[in-house]
Order: sequence, then C-alpha cells, then structure tokens
Amino acid sequence: MASARQGQVRTHIDAPPGAVWALLANLERMGEWSPECYHVQWLDGASSPATPGARFQGRNRFGWMRWSMTCQVTNAEPGRELAFSTIQRGRELVRWRYRFEPVGGGTDLTESFQVIWLPFTARFAEDVLMRDRDRRREEAMRTTLSRIKNLAENARAAADRP
Repeated sequence: MASARQGQVRTHIDAPPGAVWALLANLERMGEWSPECYHVQWLDGASSPATPGARFQGRNRFGWMRWSMTCQVTNAEPGRELAFSTIQRGRELVRWRYRFEPVGGGTDLTESFQVIWLPFTARFAEDVLMRDRDRRREEAMRTTLSRIKNLAENARAAADRP
C-alpha cells in the first residue's frame, strides 16, 4: 500500500473466479465483509452490477465518523473484474476495483483503490481526522478480502461434500 491516495491488497482464495465473482457481485452483502462500508443499497431500480452504470449508495464509518457515497459501476466482467467509482455531483472521486485472476484452481483476488479527486472536506477528514489512515485502510481491505475468502472457501467445501 503506497499512500492514502492509492493502494491494493491481494489474497489467494481456494475457489474458482466465477464463484468468487458471484459472491462479491452481491454488493448488498458488503456490510458482512468490510469494516468501513456497513451498508449498500442499489439506486434507480438497479439490483446488481450486471450493467455498467448501475448505481448504489454505500454507507461508511471510520471511528466516530459516518458518511455515505453514491457509487457507479464502471466495469462488471464476471470472473474477471468488478469496478466502481464513488461520485459526487457528477465528479469521480475514488476508483475501486476487484480483480479476479485464476491461479492453481483458485483465484487471486486483488482489491485496489485510486483517489482521483477529493473535495476539501474529504481531504481534511483523511489528512487530519482519520489519523493513521494508510495503515487502517490497508487493514480494512485485508479484513474485507479475508472475510470474502472464508465465505468462498466454506461454500466450496460445502459444495464438495457428498
């Protein structure tokens, strides 16, 4: 993880990319995985990331702070990539990507983010109020991937049982 403005984490999951994709594409479950994003709600009649342009609202927390962001799906390739951007007043703020790479019968899942632009209030919050933001964001991303890994591997194990 380079800085509070970009970074990535990766984990290996003993499940095929399609199965991991199916789990992660159910973004309403993000609150089960992410320590920061605790609720996702689709907007404008959307119900999945199947169509780029689908929008959802994510509600987030960091310590005592709470905020919500509107997000727009920018790429949804089953088993390969799920990407979305947070947007505010039509302006892209942060790009989030989940990439799925088949490796040895399983999947290397990478979560990454790139800050494109932040309004002053968000820069102030990240730089002043969210002390130790780099380490805590990386830790939250690792927790998210670990929880997804556990769910995907447990589902695979259950499916493999006679």
